[in-house]
Amino acid sequence: MSEDFYDVLGVSRDASKDEIKNAYRKKAAKYHPDVSDEDDAEEKFKKVQKAKEVLTDDEKRQMYDQVGHERFKQAQKHGAGGGGRGQGNPFGGGGNPFGGMGGGGFEDLFNNLFNGGRGQQRNRPQQGRDVAQRITIDLEDAYNGIERDVTIRRREVCPECDGAGHPDDADVNTCSECGGSGQQTTVQQTPFGRVQQTTTCRACGGEGETYSEDCSECRGSGRVRRTRDVTITIPAGFRDGQRLRYRGEGEPGENGGPNGDLFVEVTVRDHEEFDREGDDLYYTHPISFPQAVFGATVEVPTLDGDEDLKVPAGTQSGSTFTISGAGMPHLDGRGSGDLHVEVHVVTPEDLNKEQREALKQFAEAGGEEVKEGLFQKLKNSL
Repeated sequence: MSEDFYDVLGVSRDASKDEIKNAYRKKAAKYHPDVSDEDDAEEKFKKVQKAKEVLTDDEKRQMYDQVGHERFKQAQKHGAGGGGRGQGNPFGGGGNPFGGMGGGGFEDLFNNLFNGGRGQQRNRPQQGRDVAQRITIDLEDAYNGIERDVTIRRREVCPECDGAGHPDDADVNTCSECGGSGQQTTVQQTPFGRVQQTTTCRACGGEGETYSEDCSECRGSGRVRRTRDVTITIPAGFRDGQRLRYRGEGEPGENGGPNGDLFVEVTVRDHEEFDREGDDLYYTHPISFPQAVFGATVEVPTLDGDEDLKVPAGTQSGSTFTISGAGMPHLDGRGSGDLHVEVHVVTPEDLNKEQREALKQFAEAGGEEVKEGLFQKLKNSL
């Protein structure tokens, strides 16, 4: 059996996670020591398990695809940064396959391996952080579409120092930690040899300079927290749990980088009368016994006003009728879903003398013997 995890499971390198899981189940059933007669069944079974473990974990699979099978095995065997195995993680490093690399994960590791240890460029533009917000609307709002003002809290450029973090007249000093380079370099031993890692200096934030005084407004961060109202537009037909994205409405970027984005998750409240599935609505409407027997036209509520529904004679309780186009609008603006109306026949409980006599005659005409429990029988039959 090949050592390559994709070959072990018999899947392509672009296989989906579901395809990998299905292949694992078939291989595991084939090589399980309790059912297989092959001498090396147990060894093959372990390989299948390991392949599935790695290829169904997004982080491990990314690393496996980037470094290849042999390097991945080496990292698995020795760990990284000499940090031991740590709490059930075969790679050590507290859950990161290359723990101990300064917390940068895959991107930092490969920048150092394949970019000559240059690390991040000094003062390179960085996009600002995204901001998340949740709002709740009624089903009627989702049906019609609505504009809503939401208040968000985000970091903004300090108006006092214009983001500099210090007053204009503050004394400037060369950073004593990095000697003015804005970067600090460390060397670590990894399964791939000695790796030089260059990171932004924490003392000066990569500027290479420190200042005698911090801004009194932002305390040197260059950012202050502010609240801001943003008008969002929820289109007709929006569904519970969907998100809206407003580009550039997040926090400001660093070093001239773009702002982050605002993501608004919308919750649609349950309705007292209507249930929603996709763009279809479901409603339960009561009708009387005579309406069920003789047929009738009844008024049914919709989110756009009442609609007439024809109930044919002989309708049984639980029958469902559809009013086309009376559901939720499609998000693309092309038409709407349907309204499905389930009718329930209501059995009368308090009958006057004339009503009881009429029902008695109705039952006797049908050959039924009228007893005290007849009306309960009628109720059960409906």
